[in-house]
Amino acid sequence: MAPKVLISDKLSDAAVQIFRDRGIEVDFQPDLGKDKDKLAEVIGDYDGLAIRSATKVTPTILENAPNLKVIGRAGIGTDNIDKEAASKKGVIVMNTPFGNMITTAEHAIAMMFAVARQIPEASASTRAGKWEKSKFMGVELTGKTLGVIGAGNIGGIVCDRARGLRMKVVAYDPFLSQEKADKMGVEKVELDELLSRADFITLHVPLTDQTKNILSKENLEKTKKGVRIINCARGGLVDEAALAELLKSGHVAGAGFDVFAEEPAKENPLFNLPNVVCTPHLGAATTEAQENVALQVAEQMADYLLTGAVQNALNMPSVTAEEAKVMGPWIKLSDHLGSFIGQMTDEAIKAINILYDGSVSEMNLEALNCSLIAGIMKSINPEVNMVSAPLIAKERGIKISTTRQAQSGAFEGYIKVTVATDKRERSIGGTVFSDGKPRFIQIKGINIDAEIGRHMLYTTNEDVPGIIGTLGTTMGKNGVNIANFTLGRSAAKGEAIALLYVDEAVKPEALKELHETGLFRQIRNLQFDVA
Repeated sequence: MAPKVLISDKLSDAAVQIFRDRGIEVDFQPDLGKDKDKLAEVIGDYDGLAIRSATKVTPTILENAPNLKVIGRAGIGTDNIDKEAASKKGVIVMNTPFGNMITTAEHAIAMMFAVARQIPEASASTRAGKWEKSKFMGVELTGKTLGVIGAGNIGGIVCDRARGLRMKVVAYDPFLSQEKADKMGVEKVELDELLSRADFITLHVPLTDQTKNILSKENLEKTKKGVRIINCARGGLVDEAALAELLKSGHVAGAGFDVFAEEPAKENPLFNLPNVVCTPHLGAATTEAQENVALQVAEQMADYLLTGAVQNALNMPSVTAEEAKVMGPWIKLSDHLGSFIGQMTDEAIKAINILYDGSVSEMNLEALNCSLIAGIMKSINPEVNMVSAPLIAKERGIKISTTRQAQSGAFEGYIKVTVATDKRERSIGGTVFSDGKPRFIQIKGINIDAEIGRHMLYTTNEDVPGIIGTLGTTMGKNGVNIANFTLGRSAAKGEAIALLYVDEAVKPEALKELHETGLFRQIRNLQFDVA
């Protein structure tokens, strides 16, 4: 059955057509996102939800969406999506961080010009029939120092444009390396230095616990007298009430704001101040940007629903379409290894240690980790997937460590996972053969070569004669067909294991019969998703 996507906000017709051309069923209801009750009523029918800012994806919406796999936000901001609730439900949240970068950067530059030359006020005065040349004395941008808070994608474009305007650029960004700053032609500084030196300050950071009110009353008072402040990033980065007082006192000469702490902004301390330019969150509002983000989100969602490729996800590692082709068998192996561990472990897991050897160590380990952890967690909750598993493991206090190493054995690449509980450690290793089929190659340190089937019987015993005969005879008596039979032992007369790939789960009476022989230390039915 073809995946089904709901578009609950206004997206371009070209984006709708992308879904249809890829064979995905689309329900285009651009006003539905404004009706949260109706959205909650119908969302259960869809695999994907494509939105802009009008749709609010709340825990209630997600609780009513048992089939939902992905939410795509056409744009950068995802404040309207409860990402923690989505992660717990195993729903991928994607955005389109690159589709409107230039547009937003250009808006910040436009706001700088508007504030520097008082263009809106001068326009209003002129249209009112006045001719007040002396009232609207502005300042040049050339030669001024621009302080950029956040020199990432959008901030980097602003830096480039500002240098083209012959401005001196200083940047505060904890993640900006000196090498990158040199390449961009900007001076990397700490925040206090930026505040004291900048003639203009522009913000280009997301709203997080660390950046909320980054321009607090205290920091605003550290700024250079006559500074002009631009915010086209996120509301909540600036203490708007404190800024309003400094604008009134003249310490801050002007401000240009496209975003506000409360939106839609009907009232705000910055409104009605003559030295402030305000726009209604227009940073991404150009024809080109709206088309770009709509097309991008449609392509990303279609890729994920059809191929498993993950791009620009906020709650899961990205996996390109090319990676998905190569990594597919390894992701499946990771799931099988985790599933084995999960089904074999009855105590609370304290730690998961994952070793990647050889060729697999060069792959996207974050995605493989997610698959493996999901395999383990599914034994507790079948609804867990690659998105929700790491969050659940974290909530349970499970420590996860990853090691990668060069090829160290006969296999070109393999994965080994070891889990620790209060009582024991348990390990299993696996690889992918050239035919793309995952195999178990080691259990409890014992080397094996086991094909993985939907139904498997696992036993441990002392290495003594008669085990093969007992297992075969018992399966035969109980009508269980054996597709594959794998044995391994630590040493002669030592610990031994058997893995039987069988056509169906072994019935309780057959398991009881095996127990009664007294030959087996452990007997367990296992099931794997081999679809």
